[in-house]
Amino acid sequence: MRYPAPLRPGDLVGVTAPSSGVGADLRPRLQAAVKVVEARGYQVVVGDCMGGDRHVSAPAAERARELMGMLTDPRVRAVVPPWGGETAIDLLPLLDWDALRAAEPTWLVGYSDLSTILTPLTLLTGIATVHGNNLMDTPYEPPPGLLSWLDIVAMEPGTTFTQTSPNRYRAQGHDDWVTHPEVSELTLDTPGRWTRLDGGGDVEAEGRLIGGCVEMLCNLTGSRYGDPTAFARAPERLLVYVEACEHDAATICRNLHGMRLAGFFDAAAAILVGRTRAPGLPSLTQHEAVLDALGGLGVPILADVECGHVPPYLPIVNGAYGRVRHTADRDELTQTLS
Repeated sequence: MRYPAPLRPGDLVGVTAPSSGVGADLRPRLQAAVKVVEARGYQVVVGDCMGGDRHVSAPAAERARELMGMLTDPRVRAVVPPWGGETAIDLLPLLDWDALRAAEPTWLVGYSDLSTILTPLTLLTGIATVHGNNLMDTPYEPPPGLLSWLDIVAMEPGTTFTQTSPNRYRAQGHDDWVTHPEVSELTLDTPGRWTRLDGGGDVEAEGRLIGGCVEMLCNLTGSRYGDPTAFARAPERLLVYVEACEHDAATICRNLHGMRLAGFFDAAAAILVGRTRAPGLPSLTQHEAVLDALGGLGVPILADVECGHVPPYLPIVNGAYGRVRHTADRDELTQTLS
């Protein structure tokens, strides 16, 4: 594994939109998020690929060129998109993977459609990436027990840190960023812990962390961009995490079956599943969909982890060595940047 150097005051953070950009009505929220990053002592440069008029911020070649430029520019120490989107997959054949492998590592942060780039970057280059809150979410103060991506990118390689579930989440609704662009308090209105799906009892498992959004990774699995089998070097195992954004339970069930058939979970010591608001069917819940596809693997499956689209956000470092612990009174994930 290769870990980018920790950010220090004065370092440069790049903002570009490899997938969807930001419309004029949400530019105040973007500026509020930039100010939070600057308040940590960093400089921020916002790229040209930020347009919000279409489902992508710019043509694929331009988005790929700007992302490559930021990831290989030694002055830029971290790259953070505003959010995800729909079709970052069109960038994959346009990125120069040899140049990325040869460059000094730079932190890349994001989730949702950014899984399309984060996970291949770690799998193909060995560079750690942060699956965590996007730039537009950055103004939110993490609840007790959780960290922000800003905390993680400032850590030295070799650092070990533990995050614990706050046991609360936001069950419904979203903040109105148009009316209140500077909102920083997360509304966590519902109690909820992690759920063991494969049975009862405590869980303790460890392995190298890899994963992302199901709707994105299912399109990469079986290709050179989504093959974790070579990444798992025996006797080391993987802690695989997945999360559903919006697709119904039947679609997620098919996606996970396909990923399993392609070997995505072959080296898993345990599977973490993000909490989701995605709909179920009358005869199939989201939890049941996961069990239908993955229950036969014979490894612990923990659901309702804070690693998805439901606030709050538990950032996970792709490539870090993880240890997960689930007991009657505690849910925690420990990560070591080694």
